[in-house]
Amino acid sequence: MHKILHVDDEKDIRSIAKLSLQSIGGFEVTSCESGREALGCLEAVSPDCILLDVMMPDLDGPATLLELRRRQDTVDIPVIFMTAETDAREVERLIELGAIGVIAKPFNPMQLSEEIKRVWTDWKSGTA
Repeated sequence: MHKILHVDDEKDIRSIAKLSLQSIGGFEVTSCESGREALGCLEAVSPDCILLDVMMPDLDGPATLLELRRRQDTVDIPVIFMTAETDAREVERLIELGAIGVIAKPFNPMQLSEEIKRVWTDWKSGTA
């Protein structure tokens, strides 16, 4: 996993996450401010993973994920949600929608890359 598409409507979160993921994690990061923008740039970006905010105006994270799963070219791209709502019921709902994991907001920029790698590894090994 090298390319991450990060989708969040808050500019500061996009900036911090991008800086963290690139400088600490060594990822190539493309940022989008909405689900619609993300859906429009997928072909050009060809991400290995999508880091997706849950609560966004217009097209929220769950609706974006459902659209990703409807499209042949994006059906298999792993999605990790980022949200402040991390109670067990909400996490379970997001996993049932098809996410491979959930990362809590606010996140620690120094640990974000490791959290993504842990979720990715657990998913690949079937322990998620």
